[in-house]
Amino acid sequence: MKTKKLIIVHTGEGKGKTTAALGMVMRTLAHGWHAAIVQFIKSAEDYKYGEAKLAEQMEQLDIFTMGDGFTWNNPDKEKNIRTALETWEKCKEVTLSGKYRLVVWDEINYAIHYGFLDEQLVLDFLQQSLDLHIVMTGRYAKPSIMEIADLVTEMTNVKHPYQAGIKAQKGVDW
Repeated sequence: MKTKKLIIVHTGEGKGKTTAALGMVMRTLAHGWHAAIVQFIKSAEDYKYGEAKLAEQMEQLDIFTMGDGFTWNNPDKEKNIRTALETWEKCKEVTLSGKYRLVVWDEINYAIHYGFLDEQLVLDFLQQSLDLHIVMTGRYAKPSIMEIADLVTEMTNVKHPYQAGIKAQKGVDW
C-alpha cells in the first residue's frame, strides 16, 4: 500500500460535513501537525463558532472565517463574488504556504454551486502536485470536483432536529 496526499469531499443534504472535516483536523493536530480552516460562507459576525474559539487556544490550528453568512439569501451577487474570490485567494495562500498538513476549504462547494467561484479555477488549482491533504465541504459538490477527489462522502439527511422545530444549538451546531 502507498500513501498519497488526498483530496477529500464531504457533500450532501445531511448534517455533518464540516463536523466530519473538523474530526480530521483534530486527528491532524493530535499528531503534532498544523491544520487550517478557510471558511467561505460562515461569517465571524454571525456567531463565535466553536472551531474559531478552539483555534484561539491552539497554536497548530489557524482559522480564516471570511464569509458573509448565508450569501445565497443576499441579492448582491457582485459582493458575494468578491467575497468568494477573496476567500479563494486566502485558500490558495494557506494551501501553498507549506505550513499545514491539512487544509479545510469549508463550504467551498456552495460558492461554486451558486456561481460565486469558478469551478475551473478550483479544478486547475487541484491539478497541481500539492503536498498536503485538502478537505472540501458543502452541499452541491460538482461532479468534476467529485471525480478529481480521492474520497467523497455524501451525507444523507435521515432525521434532523430542525424538522421538529429545534433550532441550531451552541456546542452542537456552532
